[in-house]
Amino acid sequence: MKIKNGFVLEPVGGAYIAIAVGKETNNSNALIRMNSSGAFLWNLLSEGEHTEKSLLDAMLAEYDVSEEIAARDIAAFIKKLSDAGLLEQ
Repeated sequence: MKIKNGFVLEPVGGAYIAIAVGKETNNSNALIRMNSSGAFLWNLLSEGEHTEKSLLDAMLAEYDVSEEIAARDIAAFIKKLSDAGLLEQ
């Protein structure tokens, strides 16, 4: 999975906001707020194809977090992006 073309991540007031740009603004009104770990995952998904396992491995290498918590948070993040139509599966 990866982030669809036409969406960008912008820093806003200590958080990050994913928004549609260009022609995608006609198809999506999604506005997703996330913290720095969400932005970390977003950047990975923007760079290319990833699986939940590859995201988990990257998260565990970058942050001091348990595998259980990281896996739960990644699943919730992916669901949020998917529900908003921001992911290519």
